[in-house]
Amino acid sequence: MNFNFNEEHNRKNTNSTKWDSVDRVFGCTDVLPLWVADMDFACAPGIVEAITKRAQHPIYGYGHIPEEFFESAMNWASKRYNTSIKREWLTNIPGVVPALNLAIDAFTKPGDEIIIQPPVYFPFFSTIRNNGRNIVENSLIEEDGYYYIDLDDLVNKITSKTKMIILCSPANPVGRVWTKEELSGLFEICKKNKIVVIADEIHADLVYKKGSHIPFYSLSEDAANMSITFMSPSKTFNIAGLFSSLAVIPNEDLFTEFSHAIARSSLENLNIFGIEAVIAAYNEGEKWLDELLIYLKGNADFIHNYLKTNIPEVKMRVTEATYLGWLDFRGLGLRGDQLNEFMINDAKLGLNEGRGFGINGDGFMRLNYACTRKTLEEAMTRLEKAVKASKK
Repeated sequence: MNFNFNEEHNRKNTNSTKWDSVDRVFGCTDVLPLWVADMDFACAPGIVEAITKRAQHPIYGYGHIPEEFFESAMNWASKRYNTSIKREWLTNIPGVVPALNLAIDAFTKPGDEIIIQPPVYFPFFSTIRNNGRNIVENSLIEEDGYYYIDLDDLVNKITSKTKMIILCSPANPVGRVWTKEELSGLFEICKKNKIVVIADEIHADLVYKKGSHIPFYSLSEDAANMSITFMSPSKTFNIAGLFSSLAVIPNEDLFTEFSHAIARSSLENLNIFGIEAVIAAYNEGEKWLDELLIYLKGNADFIHNYLKTNIPEVKMRVTEATYLGWLDFRGLGLRGDQLNEFMINDAKLGLNEGRGFGINGDGFMRLNYACTRKTLEEAMTRLEKAVKASKK
């Protein structure tokens, strides 16, 4: 490998949410944080160089977004997904969560129903509620830790008030890469019922089988025309703090409505360092990413094998995408507050509790394994000791 993902970087006292909010989030300072979804790895060198070069100019005024910003994303989609994005489909957004709020504002009204598929990224719940819309849950089917879209249930959940579905693709926290058959089935149902599909594809680059992710807009011309897709290098290249993402909107009318929502919220601008980082990531980061994915897959395999060998009551399937493990603690008989307290007070581990991803996440924990192998070894050792102590 040309990049050293085993290198330790002390992130404390850098205003890191993951490391410097531990006391506030977990109520103590001695947990090992493996929660919020950013990585403990240094960014790709090209990104660091681009930001450093820009920082050397001593004026940090409002940023102009050059055409290269959009061209880099178009070229990236062509290389990684073998899809063609037209320039007029693209607009910039400061992040995917703000973009979800914009989409809800643009395409639904208070009282409308929006479908989500739990267990799923927890801001999906809050953005719908905070905008006065109603959540409809089309829960995923679980079979031995593997999850599927329940298309039959989806059909049954749709009413005249259902206007939108928010699709997490690849899925966070369960790590699925949806197949063409699953996506096509969902598309057909949504087309028939005139439902707008909002595809959050922020983890699209983090797939372990190259080329396995299928962008929703690429399914067909009809799918493109009834959807908005959010793409971003923020998770892929560890630049979430630079708040720079893109929306892909092939339908001209949807594009206009979404643009109006951006203007109403005054979210047209991007961070000046984020602009540079996006361009550098998409233009220069591919080799770094390919090596990162090998390391991440190794981390996932390590956790899976460690649990199977040493803590068989706790299970984690190796995910198809993301750097987020979905750990099943139901074999220990732990759920709810009891599980949360066990992890914090006994195992001294700071994970995301499963209930935050929906009621069917009870008994699970989400673990961020985008860290050094040494950190993971420490985490698994802590967990094993805590489980053994609980049996005495």
